[in-house]
Amino acid sequence: MSTHQAVHVQSAGAALKLVDVETTSPPRDHVRLAVSACGICGTDRAFISGAFPNMSWPLTPGHEIAGTIAELGADVDNYVVGDRVAVGWFGGHCGKCVPCRKGDFIHCANMQVPSWQYPGGYAESVTVPANALARIPDALSLAEAAPMGCAGVTTYHALRETQAVPGDRVAILGIGGLGHLGVQFAHAMGFETIAIARGAGKAEDARALGAHHYIDSTAGDVSEALRGLGGVSVVLGTVGSATAMAETVGGLLPRGELIAVGVSAEPLPISPMQLITRGLSITGHASGTARDIEETMQFAVQSGVRTRIQERPLDQAAEAYAAMEQGRARYRMVLTV
Repeated sequence: MSTHQAVHVQSAGAALKLVDVETTSPPRDHVRLAVSACGICGTDRAFISGAFPNMSWPLTPGHEIAGTIAELGADVDNYVVGDRVAVGWFGGHCGKCVPCRKGDFIHCANMQVPSWQYPGGYAESVTVPANALARIPDALSLAEAAPMGCAGVTTYHALRETQAVPGDRVAILGIGGLGHLGVQFAHAMGFETIAIARGAGKAEDARALGAHHYIDSTAGDVSEALRGLGGVSVVLGTVGSATAMAETVGGLLPRGELIAVGVSAEPLPISPMQLITRGLSITGHASGTARDIEETMQFAVQSGVRTRIQERPLDQAAEAYAAMEQGRARYRMVLTV
């Protein structure tokens, strides 16, 4: 019996521990990956704390996976051993439910999320559905590619699905793991890009990432500051704060859009009056499919957008996770194997 190392969390809130687990061959329509890198996402906190329904333990976290195909299951004929691939939040779809039959794979009723429906990428090996795979361009390293499966596709795909066109003003709320990519993508798409974050100390970083303007959310009314710049067509909310998102709504132009990608269980304190008088919309955006991830990576190569990463070996998973959880990561912690 062969084994590989993987991080286990034995129960909700328990410590991350590296253990040996059995390595098994992939079933039909699946592949086994030799993991090279796995990003640490803020949503991993919710998994490790047991916040999602129908979780099973022990848990292996990780849904920003990059590696090479080590073994093919039966009927997988569009990949070969050695292919460089990524798997993100979108970890496979059933192809049979009503959303899938409509082509809306990201809302598959039986969607497979790594670490939730099957063991995730804090490991040397992971087995995934073949329809979850995104091919990685040669120009991206595996460590650079890993966060593109969640943080990258979430921000890029959210922005390209808005009504904004090049030259429009677009604000990115937060410049952390998601937002630092959102600022880069917005700039690369030709938007007049506004970064919003807490404190004046992040202004230089924001401008280095491509922001044309910076708003310190602690220095005054954010909506008023946005109006002072002429108002914005889109706010991409990457922070996990409903209050912070709501504080931007007054800066939206008529028919403006607030796109929520930062996860929070708080209610949004926004009134129907605010929405009705200017015809505003609020949209929740969930990641993207395997093809969306491929297009995100291709655009990143074309435009020079890159995730700013700090690499740590798999045996330092607990320390790397703690750095993310405590806000010490700038901007994405990536475990490497």
